[in-house]
Amino acid sequence: MSGEFTLGEAPALSRFTVDRREPLRADVDRLAQLWPKSRVLVVDEHGRTSVADKGTRVVDRPATEFGDAPPEHAVLLGEQDGVAYWAVPLADSETDVAAPTARAWFAPDLTDEPQWLDLRACGALLDDTGAGLFTSAVALFGWHRSAKFCARCGSESDSVKSGWARVCRACGHEEYPRTDAAVICLVHDGGDQVLLARGEGWPAGRYSVLAGFVEAGESLEACVSREIAEEVGVDVHSIRYLGSQPWPFPRSLMVGFAALGDPAQPLVPAVGEIAEAKWVSRSDVRQAIAEPGSVADLYLAVGASIAFRMLQSWATATS
Repeated sequence: MSGEFTLGEAPALSRFTVDRREPLRADVDRLAQLWPKSRVLVVDEHGRTSVADKGTRVVDRPATEFGDAPPEHAVLLGEQDGVAYWAVPLADSETDVAAPTARAWFAPDLTDEPQWLDLRACGALLDDTGAGLFTSAVALFGWHRSAKFCARCGSESDSVKSGWARVCRACGHEEYPRTDAAVICLVHDGGDQVLLARGEGWPAGRYSVLAGFVEAGESLEACVSREIAEEVGVDVHSIRYLGSQPWPFPRSLMVGFAALGDPAQPLVPAVGEIAEAKWVSRSDVRQAIAEPGSVADLYLAVGASIAFRMLQSWATATS
């Protein structure tokens, strides 16, 4: 049996409904016309924004609260139905809450009242528009924090094109938001077993599928083969594409694949990278998704991740 399956739904952070075409970013007159009716997300240094209704709705604010024009560090997220959406970073003086803990990502305490949440905690709960806006905002601000100096000459750079580029003050070199390609692969046996692993430093019992960054000069498929072999010592074949998702922690694009492996091949977890690896039955994965904590030593990837969507789709497919 091949056990082929497809992603049942788009990954949580791949949803986007607003028009994000490039020409608007440099259209000063159009942006000025749109500004009075624009809506603004505020994002703190930990990548959180205010959400309400048990994490299902992003709390945006009227642009007029921020002045007669976009603030210096604002980034344009797109336009929809005549409304432009922007994001601004929370001022340092307003940041008084500690970074989110792992529990806040895996098991957030959701309320109806506005609260500050990370994408990992609420990305799967938000509507398509909110998820897309929040994901883009986190990705852009993460890039700006690390790209303040020119990669060519080291001089300071300034944000231009509504936050979608930076230009060096000295040499004029222009740079654009960086995205690092990474593969993520669900390895299964063609029947009812899937290969899961726990990374070093992860909580006990927390498992996911395997992933790794694409190296220079390497194809996506070659990266899948190399990463699985390096991380758990398993040779894979029949590699096929499933889907992709931005993962702005800090700037990855997760490209999802499925591949076949042999459960009889010994598992050899990479020292210092993989704490444990094991083959898990389809029935246990289904149960762990339906009732988190009900399967001993098996807590799965958070719902906002493409890993969760891959496991969910495989678990509900017919082998």
